[in-house]
Parts: sequence; C-alpha cells; structure tokens
Amino acid sequence: MNNENTTQCWYISKTLFAVFAVFAVLIAYPFMETIQDMMWRWDTKEEYGYGYIIPFITLFLVWQRKELILKQPFKPTYWAIPLLLISGSFYFIGAVSTTHTLSQYALVLTILSLAYGVLGWQTFKIVAVPIALMFFMVPLPPFIYNNLSGQLQLISSELGVAVIRLFDISVYLEGNVIDLGAFKLQVVEACSGLRYLFPLVSLSFVAAYLYNVETWKRVVVFLSSVPITVLMNSFRIGVIGVLVEYYGIEQAEGFLHDFEGWIIFMACMGILFIEMAVLARIGKNKRKLSEVFGIDIPEPVDPDCERKAINTGAVHYVLLATLALYTVSTLYIQEREELLLDRKNYSVFPMSVKDWNGRQSYLEQNILDSLKADDYIVADFSNSKGDRVNYYVAYYASQQAGAAAHSPRACIPGGGWKIEDLQTVAVDNITLMNEPLFVNRLLIKKGDYGQLVYYWFQQRDRVVTNEYMVKWYLFWDALTRNRTDGSLVRLTTAIAPGEDVAAADARLAAFLKDVKPVMLDFMPE
Repeated sequence: MNNENTTQCWYISKTLFAVFAVFAVLIAYPFMETIQDMMWRWDTKEEYGYGYIIPFITLFLVWQRKELILKQPFKPTYWAIPLLLISGSFYFIGAVSTTHTLSQYALVLTILSLAYGVLGWQTFKIVAVPIALMFFMVPLPPFIYNNLSGQLQLISSELGVAVIRLFDISVYLEGNVIDLGAFKLQVVEACSGLRYLFPLVSLSFVAAYLYNVETWKRVVVFLSSVPITVLMNSFRIGVIGVLVEYYGIEQAEGFLHDFEGWIIFMACMGILFIEMAVLARIGKNKRKLSEVFGIDIPEPVDPDCERKAINTGAVHYVLLATLALYTVSTLYIQEREELLLDRKNYSVFPMSVKDWNGRQSYLEQNILDSLKADDYIVADFSNSKGDRVNYYVAYYASQQAGAAAHSPRACIPGGGWKIEDLQTVAVDNITLMNEPLFVNRLLIKKGDYGQLVYYWFQQRDRVVTNEYMVKWYLFWDALTRNRTDGSLVRLTTAIAPGEDVAAADARLAAFLKDVKPVMLDFMPE
C-alpha cells in the first residue's frame, strides 16, 4: 500500500540504455572529424584551452539537478525531429564546405535536440542551460576570430598607452606598436586579451546560471565579463610598459610576462565576484552573496520513492532513424571525389606586362604555414610614370577547413593599420567573366602613411566580394561540381602625403586593365 506522501522517481530501463548507446555511436561517427578539429584547436590555441573542461562542467551541472530531473514526468516529443533535421543540415553544409565551425555548432544543437526529444519540454528546461554551455567550447570562425583579435589589439594598445602616460612616461603609439624610445613593444595576437576573454565569458555564463537573483542581474554579470577583460588586459599592457621603461625589456618576456597574465585573469574573476556581491545588495530583496550563489550537492534519491522505469517508445526509434541520416550523409561526403584542375604555376608569371615591370618577392615560412596556400605570387610592379602597385594572389586547389583564402579585412588591423573607409565598388571600364568587376575597396592608414587596397575572391567562375558568400558558394560548388578551388586577389598602392585618393584609384584600375588577360591564365574557370 502506497503512502500519499510517497514521491515518484524515474530510472532508465536497460532497453533505453541500449538506445542511448546507439545514439552515442550515431553522433560520434559523423562528427568524429569535427570533434578532432575542435580538440586540435584546444591544443594549439591557448585561447581555447579551457574547452576540455566545458563538457565536464555541463555534466556536473546536469548531475547537480538530478534529484529534480528524476521527479519530473518524461514525455518524449516528436517536435525534436525538425530540430534534428535542421542540425543535420548545418552538419552537412559544414562538412561539404569543410567549415568545421558550422559542424561543431551542429554537434551542440544535435545534443540539445536529442535531450528535448527524450525528456520532453518540462524536463528539458532543467538541463537546457547546462547543455547550451557547450556552445562556448566551439572555436569562433577564423574570419570572426581574426577580426576580433585585431580590433582588441588596437583597443588594448590605446588603453595601455593611456595607462603608461599616467606615470608621466613619454610614449608614442603607431598602430599596435608602443614606442617607449629605448624600447618598442608590439601588442601581438597573444596580447589581444582573447586568452582571458573566452574562458572568462564561459565562467561568467556558469556564474550567472548559479546566481539565484533577478534575471537582469544575471545578464549584467554575463555581459560585464567583456569590458572587465578588455580593461584589465589593457591595464596589464600599461603596467608592462611602465616596468620596461624602468627595469628593462626582460619585464615583457619569459616567466614574469606569463605570471602577470595569470594574475590579471585571477583579478578579473575577483572583480566579477565583487560585482555579484554588490548586485545582490541592490533592490528590495537584499541578500549576501553566499545566500544567492553556491554549488549545491544533490541529496541521495529517496529510497522510499515510487520507482518508474523510462522505457523506449516510438519517439526514440524515430530519433534513431533521423540520426541515421547523419551517417548516410557522412558516407556520401567520404565517397565524393574532389575535382582538381590543371593550371599554370605562379613561378612562370611574367614580370613584364605591357608598361609594367615587376620584381617578385617571397613570403616567410611562418606566414606560408598560416596561409596554407597551394600557390601564390607577391610582386611589386612599376611603370614608366613611376606608379607602383603590389600584386598578391593566393591560390587554393582545395579549400579545406583552415586552408582557405584569408580576408585582408582580418589581417590589416592586426598589422596596426586602421581601415578608414571600406566600400564595394565597380572598377571603371573593367569587366571580368563578361561582367563589371566589383572589388572591396579599402582605404587604410597607419600614422601618416596611407594605402589603397582592392581585393576580391576569385571562386571558380565567380567574382565574390562577401566573405560569407564565399562560404556559401564553396558549399554549393562542392555539392554540385565537386570543386573547392579558389583564389584571393589583392592589389595595393601607396598614397603619398597630400595625394588625391582618386589618383590611387586610377593607378590600380590602369594596372588591372593591363594585367587582367595574364591573370586569368593562372585561374581555372
């Protein structure tokens, strides 16, 4: 005879355990390469090293709520099927276009969709936020990462110089190079603050989840992690500048440099907790931080509870069938053979084109390792009028993940140059592929120096100026034509002090008109 106060708790049947095991296999097989790429980034980029602990934090946060979960009704739902199909589409597009970031987001969406399908909405709400935490373990797309890194380098440099000037030290900033006179400090990618920003944003998300206060306070805690990191990283750069000025360049190197970084990260966390303590005291319901923030260990399951088995049902098998489509698409991708076309090598590119004479140069090995181009040309051309144009093309026979054209918009700010103007314009009287040639036109400056840059992506038989459309056509052509080859074309000319920008435009247009017939010989249609 059951007591009225007897609680009800669920347990997973052996059959459902077997179904979950098949779920795991059907996820692991198609996403194996995606997971390996993600782990490789965790290993090689310090900014993402925290990625290894995110799945464990997710599991802990779910386990922490297990007592509540086991008391909820489990109502599997077919509404998860459309979500799984959407996730599968993201996976397929990412796999075909070799955009691992998209496939990695698809992995998290797939896990969320399965949890929703198996648990039902009421129970899913309990685990949704801990599972969503796994989005933070996915590395950003390279284009977004490079742009963010470049902008943070410039911001950190400017704020760091402001800190140095507070100590009455004479300092000059050029781009992201801090000139102290006797010493020059370059705020490189490693000093952008991303190695603090990414883990701190993730931890602030967890802190906001565990913070038992009003929603707006949680949002403030999460969002504040960004300015805290930027300001503290800038302060660190400023302090290093001061130490270098008084004690020498060794203050910016070795163990001391790394130790300062660790101190700054811990200080960021300290500021975050102080902020949480202050917010807890604001409003009608004033409480101590210890009362609204903490990690609760779940109580043991009540031995007297009414145990009910969670058995398999039709929904589970439909979910299995939907996941099987992932495997089928993976087999198709693996059997697809990419078409590699013959073309002229840039080693035979003529250094004399009409009135233009060029001198070829070569990139350093570390740059080549980053670009991963199959062929390239860098040459400085000049004509009888004294006009000078730098011509750069990187060709990729197969644009696999991590081996694709790098956008100049991401690289230029990292070199200390500021983009003063960016437009997509048609070059006067120039056609390519029987259509007007549209290019990205960048006016950039670094101190008193200026340059005008034209660039576009030559993708199969298309001229593309939008970086995101490059990815779309990469997917579409891989699917319909078995081709992912493509090039980045960039032309650069210096702008003399006082020179009209229109003269620089005319210079690049004149060079393009003369080099176009030769250029196309090295780009397969």
